[in-house]
Amino acid sequence: MTGLIEVFGHGGDVETAAARFGGNAADFLDFSANINPLGPPREVLQALEHGWQTVLRYPDPGHRAFKMLLSDRLGLTPDYISVGNGAAESMALILLGLAPRRVGTVEPGFSEYSALSRQFGAEVHYVQGREELDWRAESEDIEKLMERVDLLFLGQPNNPNGVQYPVEVLQRLARKAEIIGITLVIDEAFMDFIPESQRQSLAPRLKEYPQVIIIRSMTKFYAIPGLRLGYALGRPELIHDMTEKQVTWSVNGLALIAGEACLRSGENFEQETVALVSCERERLTTGLEALGCKVTRGEANFILAALPEPWTATSMQAALGERGVLIRSCAMYPGLGERHVRFAVKDAEANGRLLETMGNVMEPDTTTGLEAGGQNDGTAIL
Repeated sequence: MTGLIEVFGHGGDVETAAARFGGNAADFLDFSANINPLGPPREVLQALEHGWQTVLRYPDPGHRAFKMLLSDRLGLTPDYISVGNGAAESMALILLGLAPRRVGTVEPGFSEYSALSRQFGAEVHYVQGREELDWRAESEDIEKLMERVDLLFLGQPNNPNGVQYPVEVLQRLARKAEIIGITLVIDEAFMDFIPESQRQSLAPRLKEYPQVIIIRSMTKFYAIPGLRLGYALGRPELIHDMTEKQVTWSVNGLALIAGEACLRSGENFEQETVALVSCERERLTTGLEALGCKVTRGEANFILAALPEPWTATSMQAALGERGVLIRSCAMYPGLGERHVRFAVKDAEANGRLLETMGNVMEPDTTTGLEAGGQNDGTAIL
């Protein structure tokens, strides 16, 4: 089961939205993709403007300048770092380099964990998160799953619910991975949106956990999804196995220039982003709850919510799409239901438009006596 615009399994597909609802792809207000509402740092735009001539030469296949900046920031030597064409390539390189036969996931979770694993020939086993735990799984259940697989993916904070596991749980899982000889892959693609003092991460003490790989993305926080840039952190032997499987020049020169500019952009951009997302996430949560949604209170730059009856993800997606607003259906996530949707956190103006539009479509139709979401077949009474 997929939503109206998730034909490729992800949000952010404005081309499909334009084909489905009409209009121009660029004109949609897209709440289906979780990108920094501030856009890229100005340093990134300046670097791209000045560095466009790099398209005339091959990019550095060793990603050396970008790696050195990451090395300085993270306190890790470059041999602990693998750079990829987005976090998705890092996931693929892990699967290719380590070749697990059985992969574990915690559901609901990012669909690429299981999709890539199956694509590369692995069996996928999973444990289900529980609603009363904000869709986290019990740590004991995760440990039992680890005993049946060669590699486990864990989102931190997790997508689509936006919650973290306490660092004590991560430490226990990391020790378990070392004892039984499997790999624990922790996906921190959205970690930068959380205030530093509240981040639950093993990255500061990564060298203590030899079976842990941490994945991070530059795409979301620095708003460069069209350039594709991410990286993985782990002990050099694991990183070597990954990079041996990487296609030469998979990371383009403009992406590397942008990445270097992101890391030089300074703390002001980071602090402004975290403050904005924190404030607007609370505002959007309050507004959605006022409309009757049941909201999972996460910590990332997106919100998982269950729509009030009789609305479904499909009917709401159709009603909003016809009005130029896109949301992410989460009905296809294992364990979630037909009423679950995800909203990106944007700026005050955009969030206000979303809430106003939702409020308008949820009003009863006085002509028919039916609510706008009364149909769940992909159409809406508009």
